[in-house]
Amino acid sequence: MVETAVDGRPMVRYRSPVLDSARWEGFPFRGDDIVISTPPKCGTTWTQMICALLIHGTTDLPQPLNSMSPWLDALYRDRDDVVAALRAQPHRRFIKSHTPLDGLPYDERVTYICVGRDPRDVGLSTQHHMANMDPAAVARARARAVGEKADAKAAEEMAEMAARRMREGAEPGSSGFLHWVENRAPVAEAPASLRYTLHHLGTFWEARHLDNVVLLHYDDLKSDLAGNMLRLAQQLGITVAEEKLPDLVRAATFEAMRGRADQLVPEADMDVWRSPRDFFHRGSSGQWQEVLTEQDLRRYAEVTARCAAPGLAAWLHPTHPLPAAPENVTELNGTERTRRPDGAGS
Repeated sequence: MVETAVDGRPMVRYRSPVLDSARWEGFPFRGDDIVISTPPKCGTTWTQMICALLIHGTTDLPQPLNSMSPWLDALYRDRDDVVAALRAQPHRRFIKSHTPLDGLPYDERVTYICVGRDPRDVGLSTQHHMANMDPAAVARARARAVGEKADAKAAEEMAEMAARRMREGAEPGSSGFLHWVENRAPVAEAPASLRYTLHHLGTFWEARHLDNVVLLHYDDLKSDLAGNMLRLAQQLGITVAEEKLPDLVRAATFEAMRGRADQLVPEADMDVWRSPRDFFHRGSSGQWQEVLTEQDLRRYAEVTARCAAPGLAAWLHPTHPLPAAPENVTELNGTERTRRPDGAGS
């Protein structure tokens, strides 16, 4: 049987120095699996923690989060080892991914969760995230996972590529943000960029009508964590005991998660973070207002209008909306999206 993505379309392959969506091919789903697929810095670890708390019904989790909810498409561990560990899990599985929906095998029994966040905050959060990574540790993990250890030249080239991406992504402030906005690397290369972030979110936005696709917003989680955890539990068919909810919500707050960083950060056992605690840096919304200039924001709005459907752009910016997009917007591939009066295509 040929695997396909949502709506029966061929699966798109996404590849970067640390990710290969082809690792999903042939993955044996269970009927109640959960796939948490978000763009980087949109609340992935937060959503994993929420799912862990809801599934286990306790703050006393049985394993580190990375073990309970492994990142299948990451090139950090041998794929066979990851699949074997998932096959052995007795609890309901919730699997991490940074692959857009059109690169994942679609199974109508599986729940696919994505989280959107104001991309202006994503861009600034990415800077700190990249600065906190150790390129040498990342390269060592990749070499072990994909067998580059015996090929010194390949390992060296990949290490340099990863290090270059991290240096570019860590460029601070307004200049680093504009580099992230202007990065035109193809989305199939899964770059750290505005275009990739919007593309990833767009694949879920287009499928939001499906009963097994859940789209959350970072700001909604910030403003009403308890309410959104209950709604997610309902969507997942999980009953939460009323007396347990306050403790579960407290455990999912930024402060509580930062206090358990050694148990919760991704790949903590591989030393890829200079500071695991600083992985949970600020977790705030609106930080871009302290950094970006009017010129930065105008350019950001232009690229967003070209890369995101109007409805998605509006949903991502609920508090500080973007300027109205022009009637005709030229896409990156040269085609033109026209905003129709009836709102179609939004």
